[in-house]
Amino acid sequence: MTLLLDLQKLSRTFGTHTALRDVTLQVPQGLVGLLGPNGAGKSTLLKILMGLIAPTAGTGRVLDVPLGGDRDARDNWRLRRLIGFMPEADALVPGLKGIEYVALAGELYGMPRKQALRRAHEVLTYLDLDEARYRPVEDYSAGMKQRAKLAQALIHDPPVLLLDEPTSGLDPSGRDKMLKLVRELGNLHGKSIILSTHLLADVQAVCERVVIIAGGELRGVGTVDELCARRDDRFRLRFVGPKEPFETALTAAGLISVKHTTPRELRVILPPGRSTLELFQVAAQTNVSLRAVLRDDVSLDELFRQATAPEAA
Repeated sequence: MTLLLDLQKLSRTFGTHTALRDVTLQVPQGLVGLLGPNGAGKSTLLKILMGLIAPTAGTGRVLDVPLGGDRDARDNWRLRRLIGFMPEADALVPGLKGIEYVALAGELYGMPRKQALRRAHEVLTYLDLDEARYRPVEDYSAGMKQRAKLAQALIHDPPVLLLDEPTSGLDPSGRDKMLKLVRELGNLHGKSIILSTHLLADVQAVCERVVIIAGGELRGVGTVDELCARRDDRFRLRFVGPKEPFETALTAAGLISVKHTTPRELRVILPPGRSTLELFQVAAQTNVSLRAVLRDDVSLDELFRQATAPEAA
């Protein structure tokens, strides 16, 4: 299968600032989360993938189409026909009705006017904006504006969608609807999607794979299951009883290191060769009733904090 992304030592500088440094990765088609804090280099990478800017060094391909940037207008055109982009900023045109805004995007992608208009009606209906198609886009609610931006990205039926913070500004209901649409586009309509965000929950809800970028560098890439590794030595203990004596006894036993406690839960690491049976023994000695001993695997949140910490640079 052709790779969605195949990047080799991709770098981009702006004067003395390095926005991306030696990014090398291969990502298969599917639902991909591009995860990183603000200023990590995500937006720069998206612009390179769309051919809006050229890499300073390195090469790359999107579905086997070479990155062009300002060096190859032909490849730029192929990339833009291949990709639908939903920007984080509103990017709406005041004074245009919803149908006009989406049809204009189709024409800019090279579609004949009648075809663009017909397609705009279809996409707006699919995104539940059919009743608002003749309203000015500046009068749309936050959720409607996000769906209008998604509509213009879909107008030319591209195989690849780049979605930049698609749930930005949405309330919980609007966020759930947007993520459901993204899943449908990937799972039911066969789109490859790169979801660029700093929200871990959005990635966990939608994506099969994750690419983590921080400080312009690649910090992690793989499936969610691969990155969120199993931990057979770490457990979360839920209990009823006095917490402080229990925690003190665990530490004093010299068998368990206590980590990240909460009022009703302890997180512990068992040293090599030790058994969970010892947890119950210490609990009995301190009049504590253990209600659950749950394996404490590495979460995406923990992985993200570790990968983007300054000392990881």
